[in-house]
Amino acid sequence: MNMGMPMPSWYDITGLDERSNEECKGIETSRQTITSILEAEHANTNLPYNRMVLAGFSQGGALSLYTGMQLPSPKKLAGIVVMSGYLPHSAGFKITPDLENTPILHCHGTADPLVRYDMALKTHEHLTNAGATKLSLKEYKGMQHTVLPEEIADVQKFLQELLPSDVGEDCKVKLKDPSEMSIKELKAAIRNAGLGSKAVGLMEKSEFVRLVQDHRNGKL
Repeated sequence: MNMGMPMPSWYDITGLDERSNEECKGIETSRQTITSILEAEHANTNLPYNRMVLAGFSQGGALSLYTGMQLPSPKKLAGIVVMSGYLPHSAGFKITPDLENTPILHCHGTADPLVRYDMALKTHEHLTNAGATKLSLKEYKGMQHTVLPEEIADVQKFLQELLPSDVGEDCKVKLKDPSEMSIKELKAAIRNAGLGSKAVGLMEKSEFVRLVQDHRNGKL
């Protein structure tokens, strides 16, 4: 792929035929990275896993599928969205027991020249044979390796069904009180909120706490 030249990637792709898809060097490392992100989100916000969705386009969709269906059963997700993706490293893929009914929306264009539509069909077949019971493959006539408004609307509908807004307090994000954060956590919160320029010159923990609190209260 890419005439053999290196490029940013979740895992190594030498080709998209079935034999080239067998190894996918680096995929387990990327799978652990995504798992760690989910775990950190749960730990930092108390958001339950059944209110989380993995979604991605092309290789991102492939990794979302590969990771999401192999999480430990207590970390079962609300669903998975695969856009113009496929099942990578199928030889090493096994659905975790109790995750078989995880909802999966697989969107794919029939004219995709990069990840051909027959790869989507083979992915559907492999997942079904592996035990997946809530898999929906939606085709888009003439769509190439891209995204269409119709597809985005279908994904939106899927997510709204999976993640209704009328949920109890136990399903809502609960951010840690800034006054209970460590300096490291406060700096991370400031960085993630894009407040680095406002933190220049701050020295005391109380100043960092106030900055995060002001941001959350809409005062900045």
